[in-house]
Amino acid sequence: MWRRSLSTATNASTSLKEKKWDVLVIGAGHNGLTAAAYLAGSGLSVAVLERRHVIGGAAVTEELIPDFKFSRCSYLQSLLRPSLIRELELGRHGLKLLKRNPSSFTPCLDGSYLLLGPDRELNHSEISKFSVNDANAYHRYEKQLEKFCKLMDPLLDSPPPETTQNGASSNDRLKDKFRKSVFWASFMRQALSLGQKDLVDFMDLLLSPASKVLNKWFESDVLKATLATDAVIGSTASVHTPGSGYVLLHHMMGETDGDRGIWSYVEGGMGSVSSAIANAARESGAHIVTSAEVSQLMVKDSGTVNGVLLADGTEVISPIVLSNATPYKTFMELVPNNTLPDDFTRALKYSDYSSATTKINLAVDKLPQFQCCKLNHPDAGPQHVGTIHIGSESMEEIDSACQDAVNGVPSRRPVIEMTIPSVLDKTISPPGKHVINLFIQYTPYKPSDGSWGNTAYRESFAQKCFSLIEEYAPGFSSSIIGYDMLTPPDLEREFGLTGGNIFHGAMGLDSLFLMRPVKGWSSYRTPLQGLYLCGSGTHPGGGVMGAPGRNAARVVLQDAVKP
Repeated sequence: MWRRSLSTATNASTSLKEKKWDVLVIGAGHNGLTAAAYLAGSGLSVAVLERRHVIGGAAVTEELIPDFKFSRCSYLQSLLRPSLIRELELGRHGLKLLKRNPSSFTPCLDGSYLLLGPDRELNHSEISKFSVNDANAYHRYEKQLEKFCKLMDPLLDSPPPETTQNGASSNDRLKDKFRKSVFWASFMRQALSLGQKDLVDFMDLLLSPASKVLNKWFESDVLKATLATDAVIGSTASVHTPGSGYVLLHHMMGETDGDRGIWSYVEGGMGSVSSAIANAARESGAHIVTSAEVSQLMVKDSGTVNGVLLADGTEVISPIVLSNATPYKTFMELVPNNTLPDDFTRALKYSDYSSATTKINLAVDKLPQFQCCKLNHPDAGPQHVGTIHIGSESMEEIDSACQDAVNGVPSRRPVIEMTIPSVLDKTISPPGKHVINLFIQYTPYKPSDGSWGNTAYRESFAQKCFSLIEEYAPGFSSSIIGYDMLTPPDLEREFGLTGGNIFHGAMGLDSLFLMRPVKGWSSYRTPLQGLYLCGSGTHPGGGVMGAPGRNAARVVLQDAVKP
């Protein structure tokens, strides 16, 4: 086995260094693969270099327990851009989406529960159990967010209108000025079409804490808490943090087969998204190599990229390199010292990569039975289909969990989003058994009361999570066959996510659009000629979107055809 792996790696290195490539892509995450697919489809010779033994980055499926296939990091699909799915023909390349209906279930310790989904009548009936006023307001709330999402759609699929850097030719500056004028004119037309009231409401949503937004719409605690989880997911923020309203909107931006805001499972796990994109890239001629770790970018004295140096010493030559790694890893670890402007380095160094996210993937021998449902049979019910919100019965409960992390300790009562994809996807677990994903907050990168490197400390926190689920579904712990746990340091080490941040950097208003990854460099270009960024650390941000990879490829092609 070892000899075969060594031989494969040697052959890969040989094939890479025997050719001067038009483009190299660092990292076979879904954004890197997307960029490769578009660039190869334009006739360029492209090689994708992946450090791990498997492609996908955080959108990956791995069989860690025999016959159980885990979506180890990302676990739901909605944000993948429709244009990308259509242009790369991902359905033909194996992508199959499994819609969830209902899409959300929140059990309560008092025996009540809330189901939500795409069915308007179900939503009205369920919310009415807690508040008739809320039931009447909910559809209007969804419609307003959908309206705001439509305003944002063109921004997601376009490179930001960044100002051309110093040194550009007069012709480039003229083209840049024209492109910016077209961009802003189009955006302003769309914004003005909303009307002043909606524009003010839109700005209020962007700038406000999620709690303020939700309190204005609703009165029932369980509904507000269920919706608020989308405003804090993957962040260190509280529901009371200004700007968390934008993250709420970010998670409404997606769709499944044209249905806005509907999240789906992917047959075969999230790795199937990456596999479908990789198939499209390979069909266009891209060369994808695993177990090919990049140790450093090669930069000429002129400040121009010349390729990469692999960890095994292989030099791979190319005048264009796209990095799907985080901005911090790219510039602080892969770029040679003293090659970047001081102000750029300083801005990168002090960007926010904090994380409070832990993911636990479980193999179980039976479905959890929730007390509030008064059901006592093993079959899957509507409560098992969507995202199950544990420990989220009020926004105060979520804020309390956040404050524990602010004080340096993992949440005493963590906020848990549980999903059971095997209810709909029969390809990822043996018959009668199931795969469960737990997305958990809040867990500091460096706890003040212990270390994630300590086995007993890790096990103690995992058991705390299982015990909390037991309060809602007695017997849950006894169903566990085995589990895989990824704390923030694990996410950083295993998947290259700086700080364990699943978005490649915070999604606050100071880190979006023209400010992402840093002010002045939002257009996927970098201070090094020939080096581009294509990952979630660029506009429009994190999640399995593919937009950064698609937008970056467009910028590379735009630069490549300059006279």
